Amino acid sequence: MLGPNGTPFQPDTLQLTGIPGMQTGQAWVALVFCILYLISIVGNLSILALVVRETALHQPMYYFLSMLSLNDLGVSFSTLPTVLATFCFNYRHISLNACLIQMFFIHTFSFTESGILLAMSFDRFVAICDPLRYATVLTNRCILVMGLGILAKSLTTLLPFPFLLKRLPFCKGNVLHHSYCLHPDLMKVACGDIHVNNIYGLFVVIFTYGIDSTFILLSYALILRAVLAIASREQRFKALNTCMSHICAVLAFYVPIIAVSMIHRFWKSAPPVVHVMMSNVYLFVPPMLNPIIYSVKTKEIRRGIFKGFYKSRS
Repeated sequence: MLGPNGTPFQPDTLQLTGIPGMQTGQAWVALVFCILYLISIVGNLSILALVVRETALHQPMYYFLSMLSLNDLGVSFSTLPTVLATFCFNYRHISLNACLIQMFFIHTFSFTESGILLAMSFDRFVAICDPLRYATVLTNRCILVMGLGILAKSLTTLLPFPFLLKRLPFCKGNVLHHSYCLHPDLMKVACGDIHVNNIYGLFVVIFTYGIDSTFILLSYALILRAVLAIASREQRFKALNTCMSHICAVLAFYVPIIAVSMIHRFWKSAPPVVHVMMSNVYLFVPPMLNPIIYSVKTKEIRRGIFKGFYKSRS
């Protein structure tokens, strides 16, 4: 579809959508999203403040946790403007360029989170399988290089997405299916030759989620083998307990992704509300759950929270 001057037609604005079938309950949905954002932002900021303030937390494990919290804040702030505009102010329009920028940041932070979880599994692998070399392997320089490498990998692999979409005409309307911009959603309203977009999108998913999840599973297979070789049952339990927070964070991140993929592949006739709700779970639940998981399961984090609470009361 071409515009008046013979160029591919692209709308000035795209229209965002709330949750299908819930036109009368938008106020309650807005309240739920506000609570989720509040928990996520306050929780992750608290984790960052604790790690900066408490010298006992200046260890590799908590540096990686800080990266995770910082990335989760990025996820929350990437979606917050359009979600609140859609549900709180009923403003559903976004320019094409702004939509592409939001899409880029949402996917970048999502893929970065996968890389951070892989780095955290490597941290647990070294701590349990080679504890004597833990301090020499995971130095501050090594952690910084790993963090910058994860970020650079996400940025470089996601950078072509906006340009690949920008070249396409949008001839199937301008209504998106979410209150934020995602690559698969934009692909549904685009037309023309989208083979390059599909192939590159599949490559990016395999290159990030596929490789990261494979190495996470491999690291835990090696960790389990090392733990089972420990003679003392108490020591085995103690070693496994140090991994529980990370295992819960991995499950909170990958289970929604797998569920969304399975629904898109095997339940294409599912009601639109199912796809929208699962995408919301995929984006909103991990940033909210991660600080809760680490606050409940990690003794040092709990101690820091109680210490800060008693200081504020005194």
